[in-house]
Amino acid sequence: MNYRINEIFETLQGEGVFTGVPAIFVRLQGCPVGCPWCDTQHTWNTDADKQVAVAELAKKTAADDRWAELSADDIVAWFERNGYRAKHVVITGGEPAMFDLQPLAEVLEKRGYRLQIETSGTFPLQVSAATWVTLSPKLDMPGGYLVQPENMRRANEIKHPIAMQKHIDALDQLLQQYPVADDVVISLQPISQRPRATELAIATCIERGWRLSVQMHKYLNIE
Repeated sequence: MNYRINEIFETLQGEGVFTGVPAIFVRLQGCPVGCPWCDTQHTWNTDADKQVAVAELAKKTAADDRWAELSADDIVAWFERNGYRAKHVVITGGEPAMFDLQPLAEVLEKRGYRLQIETSGTFPLQVSAATWVTLSPKLDMPGGYLVQPENMRRANEIKHPIAMQKHIDALDQLLQQYPVADDVVISLQPISQRPRATELAIATCIERGWRLSVQMHKYLNIE
């Protein structure tokens, strides 16, 4: 099983439950959902002429749409070659649920890594039982994909980007339609750190006992 990789890097997780935790990010290439505010739009397309060798991918110093195919063993070798110390691995994208992640999870978990996937919830999840699923539901996006009810039931964390009240209302409707487990963490994440969105998120989190996700990495200006 090979995976289309846009980049791999070690940093701190900046969002959600694991904010501040040292993490290795494995960013996959490809996503048809089309979120207008997406800050990784360079991962949407998988043009054949953008495929490069692993050695060239390793030289990337800025975000772009080049990608390479790596196996699970190749990914572990990348970790070891770069001396990464983090044991928390975040599979992100793009939309990582477009891939069967179980072979990757098997290889990484045997080596002592904990996996987290960040997904829109619009594709069937193929992950290990131990994988932490962070579902950031994408509703009424240009791609026309729907959040799947089985993904809501599987989610460990619902992390919802908001800019205005209608986004909270849409989440309420989704949660009513597709209930989640009692122990699921629900957090609101202001889109692009907009002040009004942040104020709304804070007020709503206090009122409902939810959490605030503030994209710490953007405030710290780290990857």
